[in-house]
Amino acid sequence: MNRVYVCSCFGITEQQVKQHADDGARTPRAMASACKAGTDCGSCVRRIQALLGRGACPRHELAEPGAPALAGLDEAA
Repeated sequence: MNRVYVCSCFGITEQQVKQHADDGARTPRAMASACKAGTDCGSCVRRIQALLGRGACPRHELAEPGAPALAGLDEAA
């Protein structure tokens, strides 16, 4: 079996992260509550975000479908 570790501090695999996400842990904070991943050194938090589909835009749930992840940032400046 080929295991891809996401969190080496707690031995959490990519498959375990996906399973916790399927069970409802859909944010890095919820993932930390579910399995402690991301709570020690923190080096896995970006990978967890990417697996949860939150890598490009932290507030992706507010973005319109099909819109670029960084759309509208120039308007705020």
